[in-house]
Amino acid sequence: MDGDWTTEAPAKDRRVRRSRAALMRAAVELVSGRDSTAVPVSEIAEAADVSRQVLYQQFGDRDTLLLEAALDLVRRELLGELADLATPDGEHASLLALGRHFARYRRFYRALLTGASAYSLNKALTGLFLPVNRENLARALGGRLDAGGLEDLATFLTGGAGAVVNTWVVDGPDPLDPEEFADRLQRMHSVVTAIITKEAGR
Repeated sequence: MDGDWTTEAPAKDRRVRRSRAALMRAAVELVSGRDSTAVPVSEIAEAADVSRQVLYQQFGDRDTLLLEAALDLVRRELLGELADLATPDGEHASLLALGRHFARYRRFYRALLTGASAYSLNKALTGLFLPVNRENLARALGGRLDAGGLEDLATFLTGGAGAVVNTWVVDGPDPLDPEEFADRLQRMHSVVTAIITKEAGR
């Protein structure tokens, strides 16, 4: 799992950025390898070549580290791929990128979604994806909904899509098929888009 392991809001100190990145990378690799979040803090720290004290200083506890590692993955590797979700030419590519991301890191996400961090992860991921859906809905609906209604609809759609993704990650076949999943998502997305477009045209 190579990549530039940095957070969305990098710490000022370069050493802090390096240690955070190393800890998040170690967390993803160890949790994925064991299909469980029950990885001792000492092992994560050792794999990251830092002390347990550094882990606690940077993240507070293991659960926070795992949550931040998941959010970092989504920020770095996925959010940018969803920019064209609202365009006909980019819709399938964006959905395929989503499927490939969760398939690649399935063991990590599945461990979190079936563990004590599930609620926190779902809430945090909703917070990341909600602005994307809110922006797309605002563009499609114009002024048809007030701010509260737009927020409710964006939250509803984000939560529903999240439930579909979570079920696929946790209970889907092994191995997961991102192409087939992207097709499923595109069918649902097309129906929702048609309904919203019809409503906007009234």
